[in-house]
Amino acid sequence: MRRSLLAVAVGLAITATGIKPALADEFTVADIEVEGLQRVSAGSVFSAFPVNIGERMDETRLAEAIKDLFRTGLFTDIQASRDEGVLILSVRERPSISSIEIEGNKNIETEMLMDALAGAGLEEGQVFRRATLEKLELEILRSYIAQGRYNARVKATAEELPRNRVAIRLDINEGSVAAIQHINIVGNEDFTDEELIGLFELRTSSWWNSLTNKDKYARERLSGDLESLRSFYLDRGYLDFNVESSQVSISPDKQEVFIAIAVNEGPQYTISDIRLRGELIVGEEELRKFIPVKEGDVFSRAQMTAISEALSFRLGREGYAFANVNAVPEPGEDNTAAVTFFVEPGKRAYVRRVNFDGNVSTKDEVLRQEMTQMEGGVASSDRIEFSKTRLERLGYFQTVDVETVPVPGTDDLVDVNYSVQEQPTGSLSASVGFSQNSGVILGASVSENNFFGTGKRVSFGVNFSDSVKSANVSYLDPYYTVDGVSRGFSLFARETDYEEEDISSYLLDEYGGRVTFGYPTDSITRLNFGAGVTQSNIKPGVFSAQEVRDFIADEGDSFTNYFLFGSWRRSTLNRGVLPTNGYSHSLSLDVAVPGSDLTFYKATHKTDFYFPLTDSANWVLRARSEIGYGDGYGDRSQMPFFEHFYSGGYGSVRGYEANSLGNKAERAAGDFSDPDPFGGNVLTEGGLELIFPTPFAGDSRSMRTSFFVDAGQVFDTERGFDPELGEVRTSAGISFQWITAVGPLAFSLAKPLNDKSGDDTQVFQFSLGQTF
Repeated sequence: MRRSLLAVAVGLAITATGIKPALADEFTVADIEVEGLQRVSAGSVFSAFPVNIGERMDETRLAEAIKDLFRTGLFTDIQASRDEGVLILSVRERPSISSIEIEGNKNIETEMLMDALAGAGLEEGQVFRRATLEKLELEILRSYIAQGRYNARVKATAEELPRNRVAIRLDINEGSVAAIQHINIVGNEDFTDEELIGLFELRTSSWWNSLTNKDKYARERLSGDLESLRSFYLDRGYLDFNVESSQVSISPDKQEVFIAIAVNEGPQYTISDIRLRGELIVGEEELRKFIPVKEGDVFSRAQMTAISEALSFRLGREGYAFANVNAVPEPGEDNTAAVTFFVEPGKRAYVRRVNFDGNVSTKDEVLRQEMTQMEGGVASSDRIEFSKTRLERLGYFQTVDVETVPVPGTDDLVDVNYSVQEQPTGSLSASVGFSQNSGVILGASVSENNFFGTGKRVSFGVNFSDSVKSANVSYLDPYYTVDGVSRGFSLFARETDYEEEDISSYLLDEYGGRVTFGYPTDSITRLNFGAGVTQSNIKPGVFSAQEVRDFIADEGDSFTNYFLFGSWRRSTLNRGVLPTNGYSHSLSLDVAVPGSDLTFYKATHKTDFYFPLTDSANWVLRARSEIGYGDGYGDRSQMPFFEHFYSGGYGSVRGYEANSLGNKAERAAGDFSDPDPFGGNVLTEGGLELIFPTPFAGDSRSMRTSFFVDAGQVFDTERGFDPELGEVRTSAGISFQWITAVGPLAFSLAKPLNDKSGDDTQVFQFSLGQTF
């Protein structure tokens, strides 16, 4: 006969209040049965119910066992009874969640809300707990209040369904964000409200601020603004500055917000002394070179942080990869502060391994060739970072990242891990372009700058335009030797119709070849030298200049010239295309040596400087120059006219037609057209550009806009046009460059500033595509 143990439930309640229940008759548990299970398995009950068959049971032990079963959260009610020695548990399961529906949310995504519900254990198929839902309801409401939506409403309902299930529904009324009507700062004396509020992201309500949502209050944005306020004062020497309080009040209709900030500025501190303490692995005199402040300067936390980073980097050059430098100001009574830099170099670190990741096509050895940080050597921050720069300059990778990772179990070993993302290095293409001086450009080329992942460069191509027809093939091994000596070969054939280039009427056919060697003298400097031969054939046009006809009459129209050439280049440019930082110097000399039909030389010197004006390098100042000189030697009194320098046009002096500057050629008899440019043996060019962010364009790596001033001229000392400052032409304007999928696009609007009668000016100039 079943005997009810309802007293057990009473005993459980008494136990929960701390009152010891009265003992009932003990019995031995012969078996345990569970009634009322639907989804929960019997195994789950037995694993949570700490009673075994054969145990002696009384009311107190049974109450404790049922409490343990309740803690599982699976049941809303548990009743116990026994039939002789059989213990019977009658349970009522909590309902399961059948569905969850959310309505009315726009500013918080449904997926985010679902994730929050799941994190609290509320998702389809799980046990429903009403207390958890109510708590989550409040949390969601707090999230909206943090956004400034003080009139938001969140209502959660649970509809009971057959088979012990519930459907949860969240109805959300997000309301509107309260607009800031007034921001008041109290306690500021040295700076005006306008100066300080100008630092804030939050602004008072206006049509523009409403459009940009700057007048919408959010707690996180206010916290950020208060931190900006602290940084502003600390960077100006107010070491005692403190935000005393910040109060946010809301209008009765919860649509307007009023912010009041109380500050205590304190005095402005200047630096009384600069000290270096700690383990000075690098000499104090050397470290002080990285401390640009002096006694009497206004204290600046930002400057102290930058100095600490510079000192840490300097220690990193000596292998102390984990060096730590902290700047600690010690305020004095006379509004001065002594700044102490505490140096903790740690142990010198050595590189165990240099690892590469992401180079699917490029062989590891190609990357290792660029490493200045060697395995087994002292871990130098300079060498590690410069190795990254060398990888970026290869042009094989879209991105290069480096990470210095401590080796587990050691305190003096690191691994240097370079992670690269490869980009296409070769092309098989046909191209169409147009430039104002060359006309339509058609080309086809095959090139690979990373041939089969070996780092070697192979290319061949053909090019056709109104003025030039050419073909070439080249090969370059940048690491012909392990020391970085390069070797290359090239063959070319070119036919140029200079009449189509708006130069004097003649046709020049050239073909030849060269072999080159390059030698690195240091990490940013390279010497190149080599030899070549060129066969040149000249054919005069219908109205060739008199100088052309005279040259052919004196020298002939076919020449074989043997060249020796050399160049020196030093570059710290941060990119190969559209750089923003660094400089480039180059000096080159080509000499047609004795034994050639024509003996002459040409020398050029080029410079290119980029000075970032902002930390982000969005504003950059560029300065460039090019100087060239050529002449004959031996029994030749001048360089051949077809080797002349030319000036004017895009990439030279914008605002003047391409190749148009300098003295004109002498017209041949019967030629009544305007005289053609003839170039000269002396070139001088230069320019200044202010590069600025391209409006409405985010990718600064492929676009460039600039204001520019160009200057230049080409002189011909053989014809009496000697260099003279008054003859240099200048222009100013705006330029745009864009590296597009079909090739580089460039155009400029320029106004000549000192053009003279006879100059060929051109306000708008552009080029699309490029010759091979």
